[in-house]
This record gives sequence, structure tokens and C-alpha cells, in this order.
Amino acid sequence: MAHNLFYDEVTGKHSFFSVKEKAWHGLGQIVSSYPTSAEAIQHAGLDYEVVKQKLFIHNDRDYFNSPVNKDILLDHVEVPDFFATVRTDNGMPLGVVGKDYQVLQNREAFSFFDSIVGGGDGVLYETAGSLGKGERIFITAKLPDYIKVGSDDLIEKYLFLTTSHDGSGSITAAFTPIRIVCANTLGAALRNMTNVVRIRHTVNAKLRLEQAHKVMGLANNLSIEMEGIFNQWAKVRITDKEVRKLIQMALASNAETLGQIKDGKVDEFSTVFKNQCEDAFSYAMLNDTQQLETTKGTVFGAFNAVTGYFQNVRNYKNEEAKVKSILMGGTGAIRTQKAFELCNDFAKYGADSLC
Repeated sequence: MAHNLFYDEVTGKHSFFSVKEKAWHGLGQIVSSYPTSAEAIQHAGLDYEVVKQKLFIHNDRDYFNSPVNKDILLDHVEVPDFFATVRTDNGMPLGVVGKDYQVLQNREAFSFFDSIVGGGDGVLYETAGSLGKGERIFITAKLPDYIKVGSDDLIEKYLFLTTSHDGSGSITAAFTPIRIVCANTLGAALRNMTNVVRIRHTVNAKLRLEQAHKVMGLANNLSIEMEGIFNQWAKVRITDKEVRKLIQMALASNAETLGQIKDGKVDEFSTVFKNQCEDAFSYAMLNDTQQLETTKGTVFGAFNAVTGYFQNVRNYKNEEAKVKSILMGGTGAIRTQKAFELCNDFAKYGADSLC
């Protein structure tokens, strides 16, 4: 599979670092201890700046047949109200943006984390890197403390931030709890709360980013609620048959498929959908991480079956596609949210919630 990490031909390194564990096809720098934000920028090859430069078109006279046009033709013409974003270290253009677009430098993205948790002692930078030509960067940072389910099932708390330098997306910060025993990303929105904050690249983007301490409050509130919900789910029993149906309902992509599931018309499922459900069910029943007291035969285990499928079983085109699916509102995130809602309903209403 392709990795899409930026490769710097000058340094001979991929733009990525990870603490202790190999990731992204084993590429990038593996460091033995958690770095400061300044060190993380260096390790990940993110120590470049991005500037907006005026955009011009180059007129090739061979494209114009009329001699009159050639006489008045300018070699270069400025494109009004549009700019190119350019890396200052290698002059590489990253994208085309409008006049109101505000560049968020890589160091400012890290300072966001430093500020909301009170400096380097409170946040542990675990991975960071850039994709493509450096037009998109991402950072994951581990927060102190854990969500504890049962006596020994621990869930680490992470903040994930990604931003683009090509105008393709907003600055996105998300709270992402990850179950230690299997690295499952367990992110889901609770009631009227969301686990994601998005900030547009406008003139006020840096100011809004500095004021985004609500992400930390969001993480704290979600942590408290999730710990209570997950511990409740760990006490609610669910049969294998019910787990299978819950998985099918969570993975259903449309109302027609959902209706077939509720009516028990399994033969009408597509082969692709059947295989997806079977893979997730096999993970629920057979994976070693599903044999803990908190997961085996519990609603919490059913939820982990869906998240585990997207995190550890499903094949993706590349690592970037996996991140987009699970952390950036893609299919994995959507199905995880559906599974969360189904599990919550099952914990409250039992098997009737699946009818």
C-alpha cells in the first residue's frame, strides 16, 4: 500500500516521527522518548514555513494564432485575488487559495496543543508528519490520565490535529480515545456533544485557534461521560446472535439494507456487505483483545468489534485513507457513531432496540 508521506530528498528522510512504535509502513523517525513540541517538529520534518505568493499565468505565444494578439500579449499576467501557497525551504507550491486565506504555520499547530494543556509537561507528542508535498500535516498528542473500564481495561486519551496548506480543508482538532489493548480508536459523539472542533483558515484563524481551549474542556467532559457509559456497557450482557445483528445494523450503508436486516432477509445482502459483517463478527468472537472480562459477551465488546474492524481488520488504500476514514469523518467514523448509538440503545432497552 502507498503511504503518501512526504520524502525530503535533501535529508533523505520521510516526514514522519513516532514514539517507540513503528507506524506508516515503518517509515520515518522512531524516537525513544516523548519529545517537546520543538523536537517533534524537527523529528517530523515539519520545520518549514508556508507563505502566500502572488499567482501569475505564463502566456506561451505559440498558443495564440493572431499576430495582433501576440503583439499585445504579456508574458506574465497576475491572477487577481488568488495566491499560491509555497514552502519556503524548497519553493514547492502546495496549492491555490483565496485572498482571505490565512496560513497556519506548523509551529502554530503545535503551540495550540502546548497552550491548551499548559505546556510540555501536560501533553505527550506521539506522532506527527506531512503528506503529499507537505500540503497536509497531522499531529497526535496523548493527554495525561486514562478512561478506566472495569478493573484493568484502560483507554488512553488523545488529541488529533490536522490542517492543510492548500486550501482543501479546515483546521480540525478532535478528541480521540484509544483502547490500549488493541489500539482501537473509540471516538464517538455523545448526545449534543461533538468530539471535533473545526476552524476555518480565515483572517481570524490564528486568534480562534488560540481561543480553542474548549477542545480541552471537550476532552475532559467526553472522558467523564465515556467512562460512565463504557463501564455500564461492560455490565450489560449480549448474545452472539445479537452481536451479529448489531454489527450488521452498524455497517448498513442505507435504509434498504437496514430494513433487510430488521426483516431477517440475510440472503438479499451483497457479497461485499456479508464479508464486512463476517470479518467484524469474527473479530468480536475470536480476537484475543475481545476475551477480557469487560468485552467478552458484553455491549462494550460489541462496540469494540465495530471499532476494531475499522482499525485493525479492514483494508485501506493507504494510511492516509485510514486516518480520513477513522478520524476525519469518513466511513469508519460514521459507522462507529452508529455503533455507539446502537450500543447505547441496547444498554437501555435490551434486544428490542434491534427490532
